Amino acid sequence: MTAQSAKTTATPAGSPNFHYKNGVLHAEGVSLAALANDLGTPLYVYSRAALATAFTAYQQAAGSHSVLICYGMKANSNLAVLKEFARLGSGFDIVSGGELARVLAAGANPGKVVFSGVGKQVWEMQAALNAGVKCFNVESVPELKRLSSVATQMGKTAPVSLRVNPDVDAKTHPYISTGLKENKFGIAIEEAAEAYKLASTLPGIAVVGVDCHIGSQITEVDPYLDALDKLLKLIAQLDSMGIKLKHLDLGGGLGIRYDDETPLAPKVLLDRVFTQLQTRGFGHLELVLEPGRSLVGNAGVMLTTVQYLKLTEARNFAIVDAAMNDLMRPALYEAWHGVLPVAPRTTEGVLYDVVGPVCESADWLARARTLSLEQGDVLAIESAGAYGFVMAGNYNSRPRPAEVMVDGDRFHVIRQRETFEDLIRGESCLP
Repeated sequence: MTAQSAKTTATPAGSPNFHYKNGVLHAEGVSLAALANDLGTPLYVYSRAALATAFTAYQQAAGSHSVLICYGMKANSNLAVLKEFARLGSGFDIVSGGELARVLAAGANPGKVVFSGVGKQVWEMQAALNAGVKCFNVESVPELKRLSSVATQMGKTAPVSLRVNPDVDAKTHPYISTGLKENKFGIAIEEAAEAYKLASTLPGIAVVGVDCHIGSQITEVDPYLDALDKLLKLIAQLDSMGIKLKHLDLGGGLGIRYDDETPLAPKVLLDRVFTQLQTRGFGHLELVLEPGRSLVGNAGVMLTTVQYLKLTEARNFAIVDAAMNDLMRPALYEAWHGVLPVAPRTTEGVLYDVVGPVCESADWLARARTLSLEQGDVLAIESAGAYGFVMAGNYNSRPRPAEVMVDGDRFHVIRQRETFEDLIRGESCLP
């Protein structure tokens, strides 16, 4: 087994809200064995308390400073999750008109929404202007000109920050690195001053901030400080040009524990950021953050049931009912997710690849895991709260899983399992 070293996880890695009680894995006070039995699998299960704990860590790290936490909702956009963060005081970082519609459906304040994304269409700009979002994070000069035209035609003013690409290596997976010159995101830092100069002259545009986002699953503070240094130099240059900013958006990207990582705590990062802002004379700026994974990643698991145990000369396979269409990260990034038996057995474990039924060799959830299993056992795939359900699809005509939110000793189904009728809705045959 060369792809990943053989390991077994004895205790939940990510959140104390998932724990064993009387030999059965629980989410808060709810048995995951009972959920799997009652609702079936695959099944996404989230902890309401874990969401609150993660968000509170950012609030406490902000202290008395002016900070707006905008949840990066592409990580998990279920309405119940959005509603929880709205209740806690969160804003939202969105990247599409559909995500804006979700924010509004959850009853959140659009005035605390920042609209990111490289390909905003006219209708999305119109919807965001009508909703009254806090800011557009503009990622190119052509987008800036289009936004100016749309806002002018509507008789509105678009608040704008330019997303600057600082050419900083976030030291993360190349697919989730977004702050290098070769990435599609943002305006090169060398071109940013000229873009701001243009923005300040365009009708329908009000320059309010600067934005950057260098990547995801970042576990070190230095990449943030490198980016911050470049942004502060740009802000000083803009200040000398008479362009006064109101906020600095440092993006998101803080990592979580999947395996043996040591995540960067929000307070460790923000203490360093606040020191730099004060030292460099920019303590008056509002700080905007866009955390996603670090708020929801370890707040969820995906439950799946072993269908068959296939023992071969080369490998042993635990074939489960969840697949790459339910959790894409392993196939897409070769990502590690912990695997926990919901009701562990005491017999000696065997080395398994945990794989799904989809007709692709990439359909695996975990490789080289030591597990004691029998057919029918339920497994919990850890750290599935971020980029789990939101990336799920219907490949092989497989309905997407249900989603559940646990609250103490109660649970709520927050998305029904899809049916075959859902899969073919909108399709028709030729006459």
